[in-house]
Amino acid sequence: MPEAKLSLRSVHKSFGGNHVLRGIDMDVATGEMICLIGASGSGKSTLLRCINQLEPIDDGSVWLDGQDISEPGLDLGPVRRRIGIVFQSYNLFPHMSALENVVLAPRRVLQEDGDALNARAEALFDRFGLAQHMRKYPDQLSGGQQQRVAVIRALAMRPEIMLFDEITAALDPELVGEVLNVLRQLRAEGMTMLLATHEMGFARELADRVCFMDGGVIVEEGPPGQIFSDPKVARTQAFLRTVLR
Repeated sequence: MPEAKLSLRSVHKSFGGNHVLRGIDMDVATGEMICLIGASGSGKSTLLRCINQLEPIDDGSVWLDGQDISEPGLDLGPVRRRIGIVFQSYNLFPHMSALENVVLAPRRVLQEDGDALNARAEALFDRFGLAQHMRKYPDQLSGGQQQRVAVIRALAMRPEIMLFDEITAALDPELVGEVLNVLRQLRAEGMTMLLATHEMGFARELADRVCFMDGGVIVEEGPPGQIFSDPKVARTQAFLRTVLR
């Protein structure tokens, strides 16, 4: 296998008669940020879920640091601790404070507890500008704040790779910026990330590589300057004409 943090080889996934992923090949280097763009239904979200093994693939393989993590029967607990995922729906427990939401998984999965865990969680809240809100309940927070808590919850598991599935899609426009600022900070800190996003300006600004997906395949990929300014494939050109006008 090539030296990559994450590798996908000929990944296929179907739901019934709907062939959603049609032979995806991808390598992701440590510290790389890849933005997946494309219309709804192009396979972006399914691809992220297959990387995290929330959806088993039908054919092909997914490799993490040279290990086939799509192998049938593999214990997926350690894999999912290494690959965090955040969705557009926050999925916070409404009866728990933001802090309680964040420390729940480290306590149950990593068997962490006590002052050290609370201090680490509080440091994450401070790092992302939510220190004054960590004792509040989800219904006391704005959508942008709840999404940032969801990111903090994923980071509390100390992942090596982060996947983000349209995490600004459910937010009011004025709240999008505060969530994108979190991603900018993670990018600056060298987190390996894959994002499915409709935020073309963000992808152009910060991605190392942009992959345009359509019909379950990666139609075109390259640095953002090339994809947005000089796409080579007609399908990419047509999509960008629609979203950038």
